[in-house]
Amino acid sequence: MRAFKALLLILGAALLGVLIYRVGARSILEAIRRLTWWQFVLVCLPYGLSAAADTLGWRFAFARDRASFWRLYGARLAGESLNLITAIGPVPGEAAKTWLVRREVSYEESVPSVVIAKTTITIAQALFLLIGLVLAWRTLPLGSDILRGMLWLLAAEILGVGGFVWAQVTGLAGRAGRLLKLFGVVKDTAYAETLDRALRDYYGRQWRRLGLSLGFHFLGWLLAPIEAVIILWALGIDAPIVTAVVIEALGSGVRFATFLVPASLGAFEAANAVAFAALGFGAGAGLAFSFIRRARQAVWIAIGIVVLMAMRWTSRTVEPRVALDRP
Repeated sequence: MRAFKALLLILGAALLGVLIYRVGARSILEAIRRLTWWQFVLVCLPYGLSAAADTLGWRFAFARDRASFWRLYGARLAGESLNLITAIGPVPGEAAKTWLVRREVSYEESVPSVVIAKTTITIAQALFLLIGLVLAWRTLPLGSDILRGMLWLLAAEILGVGGFVWAQVTGLAGRAGRLLKLFGVVKDTAYAETLDRALRDYYGRQWRRLGLSLGFHFLGWLLAPIEAVIILWALGIDAPIVTAVVIEALGSGVRFATFLVPASLGAFEAANAVAFAALGFGAGAGLAFSFIRRARQAVWIAIGIVVLMAMRWTSRTVEPRVALDRP
């Protein structure tokens, strides 16, 4: 899988190179030069709000309140940073989240919460894409490539989310554990059975917390177009909030469909180039938009790594003290 991801990363980089060559580096640079340093600071701020909303969505993915908001917020920033910089998929970042909150929450509670939060944030993403599709349908020609693309992305997301939820509520984790034991891959299925039971108990009993988790994740997606509005304004593009929502919704759908490609490299840029050209802004502006978004990602990746190092250092200094305090 790691080799496959690396291949996809290379192909994505090649696609990005072709896009830059076809569009022209000069037009891209001319658009980016419009951005001042203080405007870039403004671009970076909305993600912090979205991450806070998503942290609350994760908090309510627990069966009960166990970890503090700030520890969950830090773990999320660190985990998402690892998700973006690794070429081996989302597992390392999600595993890091459970490890960073282990002082306050056991793995038996944190692992199901990560699975549930991934489910609710993806459902919220599909709802956001649906809103973007409705707005695009009302503002764009019916034969628009953007409309067709968003429709296919929504269909793929619904199928993906439906399968993910079905696997959790039907006990697939437990059956997979028993199958692996049958073939001698694992010796004990207790962990899989515990995860299976925790997931089904949550979906069967915690309806209020499930709704709150979905609601806060949906809020996080609704805050995302603020960043798009600021970038468009910095690029000198006069576009209404509806257009920003459509652009952001399209980008979210592309990132979902290309989740195997590290950071959706190439695919995200291509989608923006096509969308901006269709909207009359120019493909160069679409690539400039993408590069500014990548720069914002780099800033928050750096912040997440710093948070990760700080939380690791805190764990090392606190845990020995706790051990000494034991009778």
